[in-house]
Amino acid sequence: MKKILIISDGSVGEHFITRTLQTNSNENIYYIVQMKATKFEDYNPARFKFYEFDPTSLYKLANLLKMEFIQVFIVMNSSIDVENTIKNIRSIKKQLRIIVLNQWNLENEDSNVVMINSHELLASRFLDYLPNVPVIAQNVGIGEGEIMEVLVPFGSSFVYKHLGVIEQKNWRIVAIYRNRKLILASRRRMIQPNDLLLLVGEPAVLKSVYKEIKQELGQFPEPFGSNLYLLIDMNIVNHETLSESVRHAIEVHEKFNRYDMIIKVVNPSNIELLQEIKNYSSQKVRIDIYYNNDDFVEMFHHDMNAYHVGLIIVSKEMFADDAIRATLYDAHIPVFKISNKGLSTLKDTELILSENRDLEKISSTIFDISEQMNLNIVIHNYMREHQEHKASVIEHFQNLSSIFSKSIKIIQEDENPILALKKKENFMHVLPFTAKLKQGRIFSYFSTDSERLYYKLDDYHQIFIPVQI
Repeated sequence: MKKILIISDGSVGEHFITRTLQTNSNENIYYIVQMKATKFEDYNPARFKFYEFDPTSLYKLANLLKMEFIQVFIVMNSSIDVENTIKNIRSIKKQLRIIVLNQWNLENEDSNVVMINSHELLASRFLDYLPNVPVIAQNVGIGEGEIMEVLVPFGSSFVYKHLGVIEQKNWRIVAIYRNRKLILASRRRMIQPNDLLLLVGEPAVLKSVYKEIKQELGQFPEPFGSNLYLLIDMNIVNHETLSESVRHAIEVHEKFNRYDMIIKVVNPSNIELLQEIKNYSSQKVRIDIYYNNDDFVEMFHHDMNAYHVGLIIVSKEMFADDAIRATLYDAHIPVFKISNKGLSTLKDTELILSENRDLEKISSTIFDISEQMNLNIVIHNYMREHQEHKASVIEHFQNLSSIFSKSIKIIQEDENPILALKKKENFMHVLPFTAKLKQGRIFSYFSTDSERLYYKLDDYHQIFIPVQI
């Protein structure tokens, strides 16, 4: 049995003793000293021993300290009494660990004296109730934010997502509190509005996750970045359609006008077109000419960080280049592949369900883009494929549509959706940007995967959204 000494005076001390009486540990014996005895009900006399005397009296305290205590807790109303009690203990026990409720900003250089600042405790507890401020566990683990709880707002991108589709790298959702009940995390568990998520992970990562959970529609291209980046390689793009492509990219920028746009020109080989591009330079549009293409990949990744890019815009010729497409994928930033069609007539965001659940992983981004571009959402479900995972993805999108007050249309069809879409106009195709898209087209000739066959819709605008951020 471990002996613990509690020296108490005042209401805070009484509350501490009451909470201690309620603990279920049978491995400790508590010796409680009070200046004025208080009667406590329903306690085990074998585990709690009560004394009434003034602990600032060295003679009285010395008799009790003949026993071997592992810790002393001091919760008293007077700073002078606290200091004298510590002095008395130290005169007898040089290394005994002392925990002190510090209400007066007392200082003590003794490494075995732990000062618990009451003002910081109260301020921290009040801070927990502020909206949009993460609550971190301070009495568990290292107390630096590696354990956090987050309330999921109604319009969060996490709402109605299954835990299994949320990429959790260096962090985990370990539990959900719903209606004051604990629900342990599982891959098939779905997050609902007003759920309280218990997160564990690296503090810096959790701060980023917290912002993402709290973020609602109207923020894209966040959380990927903030600015738009039009990439033009004059050795690859079609010079005859380049001017039109730049105009369409400017239209995209107008949809997300609160952000800046960088037009990066690589291998500037046409002076006339280059001057035409420079004419777009403004306070919101920056022209950046790159004359040395030896370190293209290094230049590209440098720009992604330097410009805090959240959306990359390229022509279909650029995206068709295997090396450039692989570089775009490695950036883990959404890519807008523009076609020769205008954006002003766009009406729908078209999605094609596949046998995986990648669309659910990027659903919040799809809703955000569609909202800002004022597009309807249309989902194509090819009925000749397996439907095992598709039902839950459809359910997820239907739940999000009610949250964001944005209607969606589900088309159940026997015809290949790609063939059906080629008969349609005025739409934008959105799909996940997964590793399989890095492969060359030759690998997809005999594939029935609609994502691998994205190039069949090359004549339409397409947005590729990375599944992992």
